Parts: sequence; C-alpha cells; structure tokens
Amino acid sequence: MVQFQSQDLPQLLIIQPPLCLAIAESQLSQKFHLLKAWESELPLDQFLTTYACSVQAMLCYPFTQVNADLLRLLPALKLVVSPTAGVNNIDVVECRRRGISVTTSGSAFSEDVADTAVGLLIDVHRRISAADRYVKGLWTSKGDYPLGSKLGGKRVGIVGLGRIGSEIAKRLEAFGCIVSYNSRSKNPSLTYPFYSSVHELAANTDALIICCALTDQTRHMINKEVLSALGREGVIVNVGRGAIIDEKELVRFLVHGEIGGAGLDVFENEPHVPEELFALDNVVLSPHNAAFTPESVESSNRIVIANLEAFFSNEPLVTPFMDD
Repeated sequence: MVQFQSQDLPQLLIIQPPLCLAIAESQLSQKFHLLKAWESELPLDQFLTTYACSVQAMLCYPFTQVNADLLRLLPALKLVVSPTAGVNNIDVVECRRRGISVTTSGSAFSEDVADTAVGLLIDVHRRISAADRYVKGLWTSKGDYPLGSKLGGKRVGIVGLGRIGSEIAKRLEAFGCIVSYNSRSKNPSLTYPFYSSVHELAANTDALIICCALTDQTRHMINKEVLSALGREGVIVNVGRGAIIDEKELVRFLVHGEIGGAGLDVFENEPHVPEELFALDNVVLSPHNAAFTPESVESSNRIVIANLEAFFSNEPLVTPFMDD
C-alpha cells in the first residue's frame, strides 16, 4: 500500500481553526495537505501570498470573511467550501465573478436546527427554563408557578421555508400548529398559506420562527413594524442569524412587554448579548449551537470531504450553493 506524504496530497487552505478541531483536522489531514494559516507566524497576507499560485481550495468557517480583498490574494482559488448552511460571510457575487465555486453543508444541520427551533418555541410558551429556575430557588417559599401556554392550535409563521424551515413545519404540524410562511417566492407544491411580506405574516400568526439566510435584503427585516404586528402575545424564535432582527428594537419590545416572548439562538453581535434579556423569564437564550450535535458535525465533515474530493477529481460538486 502506497503511503502518501502530506505534501503529495491536494492543498487545502484553512484560515481559522475548524469547529470540533480534533475531529475535523484528523479526517481532513488524511486526504489533504492542510495549510493552517492560524498556526503561522507570518501575517495573514504574507501567508496567503506564499501559496497564492498553488491554492485552489479553501475551507471557510463562519468567522472567516471571504471578501474581495481576501480573494485578490488568492488568484488560483477555484473553490470555497463552507461547512455550514450559511454563506453570509462569503461574497458569493465576487466569487461568481472570479469563477470560484461555493459549497455548503446541504441538509447536514437541518434536523438539529429544526429540533432546537421547536424546542425554543415550546420552552417560551410553557416557561420550562423559567420554571426550572423557580423549582431550584423559589417553589418552597412562593408556591404555585404561573401557567404556561398551549402550543397546539397556535398559528406559527415560518420565515424562510427552505430545508430547515420545511423540517420545522413538519414538526409543528405534529403538534397541531397551523403553519404559514414567507419566502422570496411562493412554492406551488406547498399547501401552507403564503404571505408575500413578513409584516403580513406577523399580523396573522401567534409566533414567528426565523430561519432564513442573512443577506442585504433580510438584515433588520424584523423591525419595529413587524414586531408591532406580531403583538403583545406574540412569540419570536430566531435560529437564522442575529442581524435579521433589529436587536435593539427587539429588546425594547420585550422589556416593555410589547411582545409575549422570544427564543434566541443567535444574536447581532455574538458573543455579546444584551444584558436586559437576562432577567426576563419569557426569554430563552442559546449560544448559537442549534446546528451542532456530534452527529450533525460528523455529517458536515463528510459533506466537506465529498465536495473537496469531487472538486479535485473534476466531478460535479455534491452541495453547490444555490442562490435561489
């Protein structure tokens, strides 16, 4: 059996360390010669210049900004691989202009994100996290805890009915919820009511679940007008990206009791979270980990490797980014 030296393997540029570093690096290093920029003593631009003429593929984790300035330093680059579903950190227009393909994690994280979204919705309505704190500190002295709200029968609007949104809808139907949605366009194969504006969706639902991509068009899409339309009893869940919601307005609405509650896995300036939210029993917070379980990370790693192997074998990419 022929043993390949690392230098004999296709080069793969990684600027920042992978999530679950030990697992990802172990799997990747068997098939690719890893150029780990974060371990180099050179400034990033000098490191990239060193490999400018040879690097064709790059693995891009969420906090790496792939913009025109970075791409200018990598003239031989032909593939950017994202191990997540989101590409808001990648200038896909500039990549397309330069003939650079972009791939994502496909459906690797969809089920786990959907589980978390529904879990946050249940938690806010039934006050599970707040009740847990109550049992551990106040039950013996304060007596009965206020009742939560039933999930079944609630009208739930999903913003972004793609892979994740579809999984959320499937779960909500099982709970007896009435599902409607907003997306960039109506899907004729679906029977759920479609609303062309988020404002209209909010006005006709008891809860909103945000799972669309962050783009220039969706940044602060959930603004004070949408929150007002959702109303004093309305609940909002965000498992998309923090900046889709105008966070300052959301905090104001929650503090003043102008919406019913929120379940948030993502925030506008992570890891910084508005401290005003910490004291609110109708707010459930999660540290941007809705997507991540050992199983989903393993699935993502397999998709990353499959895309890279397809690229270096001159075969069709497995999960190309589709800007639809």
